[in-house]
Amino acid sequence: MSPTLETDEHTALRTAVAALGQRYGREYLARVAREGGHPDELWADAAKLGYLGVNLPEEYGGGGGGIAELSIVLEELGAAGCPLLMMVVSPAICGTVIARFGTEAQKRAWLPGLADGSRTMAFGITEPDAGSNSHRITTTARRDGDDWVLTGRKVFISGVDIADATLVVGRTEDARSGRLKPCLFIVPRDTPGFLRTVIDMELQAAEKQFELVLDDVRLPADALVGDEDAGLLQLFAGLNPERIMTAAFAIGMGRYALAKAVDYAKTRQVWKEPIGAHQAVAHPLAQAHIELELARLMMQKAARLYDAGDDLGAGEAANMAKYAAGEACVRAVDQSVHTLGGNGLTREYGLGSLITASRVARIAPVSREMILNYVSHQTLGLPKSY
Repeated sequence: MSPTLETDEHTALRTAVAALGQRYGREYLARVAREGGHPDELWADAAKLGYLGVNLPEEYGGGGGGIAELSIVLEELGAAGCPLLMMVVSPAICGTVIARFGTEAQKRAWLPGLADGSRTMAFGITEPDAGSNSHRITTTARRDGDDWVLTGRKVFISGVDIADATLVVGRTEDARSGRLKPCLFIVPRDTPGFLRTVIDMELQAAEKQFELVLDDVRLPADALVGDEDAGLLQLFAGLNPERIMTAAFAIGMGRYALAKAVDYAKTRQVWKEPIGAHQAVAHPLAQAHIELELARLMMQKAARLYDAGDDLGAGEAANMAKYAAGEACVRAVDQSVHTLGGNGLTREYGLGSLITASRVARIAPVSREMILNYVSHQTLGLPKSY
């Protein structure tokens, strides 16, 4: 890849992470999920090599890089068939928010562990009645003396059972206006009143999804991350990396599926030539490759803008990257399965399960329709429909 897009260090990072991914691969992750376990070995090896905390500040044990580097790690693990979903929430969202806005005590308490993989943090924003609309969040935080008391519900929260804490998005009342504003709180896993229930998902993955109930969860004053009056800024400081990392997740998955299909098309012979010689097979695969490359370019732009401190520009680019990558991933997986025919649905080739998994990037963390809403009124200046 041209150095104008990625540095030599980035290229070396891709190569190194790809080598790690090849040591584990799709079968490892599928086996872990079937057995109800977690990819602890891969997580530990990635941590030991410094990949999990590559975006976190060096003074707290991180690599001193940014989301550009972290997205490379996730993409290459995905391309090897073994992406780590908790990378999206633990170092990317929670690590970034704490590094940018946390108190010195919070940074010392959490960042070294997030960087070396010994601690993980989940992220709780989605609610049953709010969906993608962060302005309708009903989880509330009220003061009681020096403490905070949180009440509310969350759904589709990943990895709460293995995370040491969850960064929960609640809303506090502005004493001056009476309006509710978003704030972020660190809620340790075993806090009284912090209840979790597994959601029975059709998608088989190592990371389980949970519904959370916060029943008068009492937290000390220092559980609040950052400034109570800067909640929205802090929230989007975490959501933009989430969109970029979701794009990396999708691009990696699409690359994995496409590589399987290309290999099959080169060797599968029904008539005189391999099936890849037929344009009806070759052209859709070429198109899938082009779309994945275009999505990666937007992801790189979004990561560069974010790491440069351009939150406004990064917001637009991160949404576009997530949209493009989700669409490209679904089409790449669909075409790959179609290329293999019946074999595409067998466990041996490992593509059938991706039909469900590939939909995730279209739905989460924000639907493609909400991204189109964002672009239509934020970028194009069209009137809102809501």
